[in-house]
Amino acid sequence: MKPHLLILNPLSDASLARIAEHYQITHAPNAAAREAAIVEHGASIEAVLTIGTIGLTGEEIARLPKLRFVGTLGVGYEKVDIEAARARGIALSNGAGSNAVCVADHAMALLLAAIRDVRRLDNACRAGIWRDALPMTDGVSGKRLGILGLGAIGEQLARRAAAFDMPVGYHNRSPKADSPHRYFASVRELAQWCDCLVIAIPGGATTHHLIGAEVLDALGPQGYLVNVARGSVVDTTALGTALREKRIRAAALDVYESEPLPPTELLDLDNLTITPHVGGNSPQALEQSLTQFLDNIGRHFRGEALLTPI
Repeated sequence: MKPHLLILNPLSDASLARIAEHYQITHAPNAAAREAAIVEHGASIEAVLTIGTIGLTGEEIARLPKLRFVGTLGVGYEKVDIEAARARGIALSNGAGSNAVCVADHAMALLLAAIRDVRRLDNACRAGIWRDALPMTDGVSGKRLGILGLGAIGEQLARRAAAFDMPVGYHNRSPKADSPHRYFASVRELAQWCDCLVIAIPGGATTHHLIGAEVLDALGPQGYLVNVARGSVVDTTALGTALREKRIRAAALDVYESEPLPPTELLDLDNLTITPHVGGNSPQALEQSLTQFLDNIGRHFRGEALLTPI
């Protein structure tokens, strides 16, 4: 008999069919379906697939007596009650590294768009404004790139930066012994050094509003900020003030605190570019993430070590 898997995040029919080859699935991609699924199938569910921004609560875990495995399709797991799961001995995995290439591509695209002011130029061109009436846009090559979180995404971003002759510095909780890049002991020191600060760290309580007024002031009036991590890492009010007062030059966000609703307090800003949390979205990234999840859950039910345990 196939293990019963509850899937809480949206997935295509093709992806669901692929998973259903190996597991009995119940798909509950919204709050009402989720509650109904737990009421109807809670006694038989052995595994859950979710994503960091959807999560799985401790109360829900308590209502799933046969639950033995929880996997997140992406790298994030900030809304999964890890302590409740561990207290039950539930195995946990995430999609670490599975969409790093795609997210790094998107981060570089946002950075280029912010520096070259692509959004403003696009709007001007549509309005019939020719280049002679527009200010020059900044250059990219040679700028110092600061990466907050030199994990899989950060490493991929550093590789892309090399093509633009960008010196790379980074901040992690501790330096990476094998990294050729310059380490900074604090986010503020990194922001003071770099021209462009890209955020690629997990969300959660420990990183909440890590980027606030102090760090933005350290980045300075010629600085650029890009966030492809979690919206909670950046203090939205502080960012809005910094952009309005030109205390930083521009920002580009793929994530924001209000999502899925747009950050209304920022929408009037012409030095901001935003995208709707699509950094990890591509057919290639989904394929890699799904393959990694199936590897992890398969290992669990075979009694083998997980590929990417939390």
